[in-house]
Amino acid sequence: MIFEVFTLFPEVFEPYLQASILQRASQRNLATVRLHNIRDWTYDKHHITDDEPYGGGGGMVMKPEPVFAAVESVLGSPPSCPVILLTPQGRLFNQKLAYELAAPDKRQVNEARLALICGRYEGVDERIRLHLATDEISIGDFVLTGGELAALIIIDAVVRLIPGVLGDPDGAIDDSHASGLLEYPHYTRPAEFRGWGVPETLLSGDHARIARWRREQALLRTRQRRPDLLARAELSEQDRRFLDGLDEESTI
Repeated sequence: MIFEVFTLFPEVFEPYLQASILQRASQRNLATVRLHNIRDWTYDKHHITDDEPYGGGGGMVMKPEPVFAAVESVLGSPPSCPVILLTPQGRLFNQKLAYELAAPDKRQVNEARLALICGRYEGVDERIRLHLATDEISIGDFVLTGGELAALIIIDAVVRLIPGVLGDPDGAIDDSHASGLLEYPHYTRPAEFRGWGVPETLLSGDHARIARWRREQALLRTRQRRPDLLARAELSEQDRRFLDGLDEESTI
């Protein structure tokens, strides 16, 4: 999968892209991140990419010319792939959207290509949103200095879903939010630490029992911490009976 990233600060990306899972994905040719410095498409000696907003007000606004020139030079006109503008006004990024981006238009992941435009300053000229971007995404209801961190978050979340990236083929399936629930608790050696032991079920070797314990713990943790997720999660009849049992216990 190829990510075309348009940014004023490409140096922000390098350290994270050269570490851990993203580095291995790149080495295996499973994911490629191409960084494009928008300043390279300016035409003045100072490489200016922002200007004062029409109508007055504080802050500066990213100019449309270099952004359009950068995107169209790399992707053509009209662009040959989805162009995502990272903005607080976009649709909220979640695991479902990560799956959607991992294989747009139901193509094979290794054929997929996404472009990410990282905004800066007070925002971007509205014509970029109206006539260049094909989608707008926000990573949450808060404000960042720029879209670079948001782009890295999206790249990381999407790359994890590419087959072969994770050592465990089921690793992404078990993650929090992948199934609509928070993930179950994890334990590793030693079996006892400072008097705190590992749940006996995990030491039993009974895989069916362990699977059920993990599912119930995921349900319990979600109910305690993010009950809003249960309304949208796909629950089996056994799941519902477990949750009903918790409700009955709380009324005793």
